[in-house]
Amino acid sequence: MLSVRNRLYFLAPLLLLLALCLSPLAQTPVRKATYIPFADARPILEVLDEILPAELKGKGADQQAALWPAWVARRDREIRARLAQGDEDSLVNFLMFGTTYTKQPRITSKQIEEIKQQGKQTLVEARAADLAKALAAPGNNERLLFARLLLAERKHLNPATAAGQARVKEYLLGALARVLNENAGYLSALESARLLGNPSEEFAERSRLYRARGLSSDTSILPNFAIEESLKLMQSRGLLAAGSVRRVAIIGPGLDFTDKQSGYDFYPQQTIQPFAVIDTLVRLGLSKADALQVTTFDLSPRVNDHLERARLRAHRGQSYVVQLPRDPQAQWKPETIRYWERFGDRIGDPAPAVSVPQSAGELKIRAVRIRPAVVSRIIPVDTNIVLQRAELPPSERFDLIVATNIFVYYDTLDQSLAMANIERMMRPGGVMLSNNALLELPFSRVHSIGYETVVYSDRPDDGDHIVWYQRAPD
Repeated sequence: MLSVRNRLYFLAPLLLLLALCLSPLAQTPVRKATYIPFADARPILEVLDEILPAELKGKGADQQAALWPAWVARRDREIRARLAQGDEDSLVNFLMFGTTYTKQPRITSKQIEEIKQQGKQTLVEARAADLAKALAAPGNNERLLFARLLLAERKHLNPATAAGQARVKEYLLGALARVLNENAGYLSALESARLLGNPSEEFAERSRLYRARGLSSDTSILPNFAIEESLKLMQSRGLLAAGSVRRVAIIGPGLDFTDKQSGYDFYPQQTIQPFAVIDTLVRLGLSKADALQVTTFDLSPRVNDHLERARLRAHRGQSYVVQLPRDPQAQWKPETIRYWERFGDRIGDPAPAVSVPQSAGELKIRAVRIRPAVVSRIIPVDTNIVLQRAELPPSERFDLIVATNIFVYYDTLDQSLAMANIERMMRPGGVMLSNNALLELPFSRVHSIGYETVVYSDRPDDGDHIVWYQRAPD
């Protein structure tokens, strides 16, 4: 017979599971995303026939219906394959802006221009050599461990030897040249759109600018400030009522690896947007923290795994610490600074900030410890929003969906399919906020109802144009 002590030890996991199931934190179990059915896609294919891929273009509905399951599965694989290129783009950011593996300063915008125009690579070559050397002994640095695995699995590069480090350095410089060349192409496309003299056309081009680029998970605090300003304005206009937001979806929550503007690598990888949205909703009185349900939709295994591990730790009573660096040289607007100063004050408490390495520059940094009860409310679901969605009963559809810096990676067809999936997950009257202009097809129930432009700093083009989309009744 078990002793009292052993019986308690045996029952503890069961009691914990029961407590989680009965707790007010418990949410609807995670649903597996399903592919968009042909019936929902058919009207889109009919309207966009001229830009359809060859397999579907010019074919009758019966033929398309027969081809649809195989095409969707193949397209899903193609989109997910773009994650590999996005990871390499993040590695280039790590090369230019990382501070944990080198004493060299971060690359500035001026130096990037010198590299593009004059080929001056002295500084970046030194950084590439330092990074290749660090990859030989990554220790517990999660970014170095990820970079080493990426190079080993996809490029078959081993930095364990001097010869291997030389090959890694060569690869890094080649990847940098590719990214700079692509960026020049994006700038050229934007300039061509600007010359049309039509702001709407320019915004539309900007909204699908990266449709051929790798899918990157890098993120920033700044779009969340624009989301807060938009929600505040919508509330003032009577479009959102107090306590009306209970179910929230965030498409592409992101993971702070090494963003070129406001992300660094001297703190652990972190996600920002799920907490930022909750914080804003509570601050504005649109939600109560203990009544919110938040679902994240992302196709990146790295992002989903990060969120799931945070959720499990929260159920064990562990908080989630977000580090918030700010570069005084970035010329942020006073209202942007005020957002940075109050971030997290409704869902967490001040925490000790990590030390800033000298090579990172003169940064200001604050940290927030997000309460476990808040972290537990976030449920990650593996989803390719272009082709997949969660099938929800009407009572569980979303009041608010946030999708920033997501649709820019897709063309018009992909965006339209994504909007059909989003429509099916929104309740009538629900809203979506996005910093992209999306095609509004006549049969769609989702249409724009307003917008807000938020400027972050005094630097050119540093801001976001947030469009508000609302779902009409059935």
